[in-house]
Amino acid sequence: MGKASVRWIGNKEFVGIDSSKHSVVMSTQDEANGTGMRPSELLLIALAGCTAVDVVSILEKRREKLTGLEVTVDGEQDDDPPWTYRKIHLTYTLHGTDLSQQSVQRAIQLSEDKYCSVRATVSGVAQVTHSYRILTPDS
Repeated sequence: MGKASVRWIGNKEFVGIDSSKHSVVMSTQDEANGTGMRPSELLLIALAGCTAVDVVSILEKRREKLTGLEVTVDGEQDDDPPWTYRKIHLTYTLHGTDLSQQSVQRAIQLSEDKYCSVRATVSGVAQVTHSYRILTPDS
């Protein structure tokens, strides 16, 4: 079971602490604040992190020669409160030698359909899409 807490530290700044005692600073983004991340963008980071863990694990099990992975996320929010994300696009940039297109596609698909709990949570509200590119040492 997941467990976390958020503590207000002043102004519009907060510290989130997970069950393992890891922390993250959150804040609004205005002149008086801005030391932390926007809570809504933490959702995008959580989605990218969740799928990144899956993709790396799956490709390692398939003995693919992955040397790097970056997942960028673009989210479109409603214009009015509560500013719900309606469209989210993940772009995977994979680095490696002789990475199989089929293995990469399969790893992303398994993450999307089976393993990523964050994706399973947001997909009922937002349309989540993805693209990927594989970069070799020569590119």
